Amino acid sequence: MVARAIKHENLEFKNVKYLLTSSMRTLILVVLYNDRKNLNEIRDELKKPSATILHGLKELEENNLVKKDKKYYTLTSNGYLLATNVIKLIDNWYTIEKNKYFWNNHDLQGIPENFLNKLYLLKDAEFISSSTSDLSNAFNRYIQLISTSKELKVILPIYSENHFKHFIKLLKNNQLETLTIILNTKILKMMKRSRYLKKSLLEDKRVEMIEIYEDPKLFLTFSKDFMTLTLFFKDEHYDDSQIIVDKHKGAIRWGEELFKFYLGDKL
Repeated sequence: MVARAIKHENLEFKNVKYLLTSSMRTLILVVLYNDRKNLNEIRDELKKPSATILHGLKELEENNLVKKDKKYYTLTSNGYLLATNVIKLIDNWYTIEKNKYFWNNHDLQGIPENFLNKLYLLKDAEFISSSTSDLSNAFNRYIQLISTSKELKVILPIYSENHFKHFIKLLKNNQLETLTIILNTKILKMMKRSRYLKKSLLEDKRVEMIEIYEDPKLFLTFSKDFMTLTLFFKDEHYDDSQIIVDKHKGAIRWGEELFKFYLGDKL
């Protein structure tokens, strides 16, 4: 079983390598990904000579990745699957490069591998950073976002009176209808020691606190309209000066699935 899996991975690696070592082969697969096209249509999109494109098409046909039906070229099933993975790889690379300062300077251990593989869903995310002239820029942007939401779901890795204060304010003003927070045992115990937090948050029927035993190394918030993510530095200190914000459906779905992952068997 293990040998078969390794063989399969090696084959996939060879296929991806085969494509990525030729920009023409890669571009042809991407161009054909959504629809079949004839040579003129491919040439118009790629702005390359017909001879160069035909050479690439012939190589792809020989490897059963592209087939020709009369004048039209289309992807085979293998070609479609390979193109899907290549596009995800390109989008993942773009996502990391676009906000590389954020991803390179933080601990990613709180994000499971299968979610790191789907970072392409955050390719449109906005990176917001505080500065020496505005130390609260990232936090203020976060507060602006949650102030427009009626439902919030949060993975809370720190005890933060600033965040609690704003959650309570939204609840008191009836702007927030439901608040679900995943937090660890240590933070929950600290909250229970505070009469104010106990009365204003823990005893509010609109609030659900879900206790977990591990320490989540990320601060995730999402609603139906946005997703935000902050992380820890590699020295394990929480970084409240940088935040990723994304309002696109794919990113919100990514956040929702990550939230469910941390819920685990509490679903």
